Amino acid sequence: MQTSPASFSRELWQANLPLYEKTLALPFNQELAAGTLGRERFRHYIIQDAHYLLVYGRALAAAAAKADHADGVVQFAEAARTAVVVERSLHDGFMRDYGITAQDFAATPLSPACHHYTQFLLATAWSAPYPVVLACLLPCYRIYAEVGLAIHASARHPNPYEAWIQTYSSEEFLDAVQAVCDTLDRVADATDPGTRARMHTAYTTGAQLEWMFWDSAYRLERWPV
Repeated sequence: MQTSPASFSRELWQANLPLYEKTLALPFNQELAAGTLGRERFRHYIIQDAHYLLVYGRALAAAAAKADHADGVVQFAEAARTAVVVERSLHDGFMRDYGITAQDFAATPLSPACHHYTQFLLATAWSAPYPVVLACLLPCYRIYAEVGLAIHASARHPNPYEAWIQTYSSEEFLDAVQAVCDTLDRVADATDPGTRARMHTAYTTGAQLEWMFWDSAYRLERWPV
């Protein structure tokens, strides 16, 4: 990602770099790159990610509503549409490939990790100021881009997860991530130190939940009771 050395998004990234490295090293991502990830684990991930994307779209829509000027309204309203419509179309293809019916999806509850992550996004999106909302949304963008690029560089080809790898390492996705970083940097420049501290906390929590989401998919996480 081409962030300025002095930018706030780069500051967030550097502060949480060890967490990203742990995320990339998760068995789920390493086996996905190798093409050896079990179908049941990817199936679990796809169902949970489809649940997640709907809520992520709602959080992006809330960001659009809180945007400080018209460009932000358009940017995040379009991002919400992409999360719900465009990326869900990718997941629909996976669901067909993995024999997941609409009834299967509807009957599968959010895993504990997915529930935790989506509730954090919704609570932050509705209650926090615009700069903090952007910070909580950024990990999903930035970490997926970095993981996608890293896996693309090391993946075995052909790979059963080629469509996923190509999506999250594509120029289109990287451009969208860069746009969010640029908006966050502009907004952060106008905030006070207390708000920037809250942005750090929101970003780190989101990054921790990204780790938990991938880890939970590998463990086929279910509610214990």
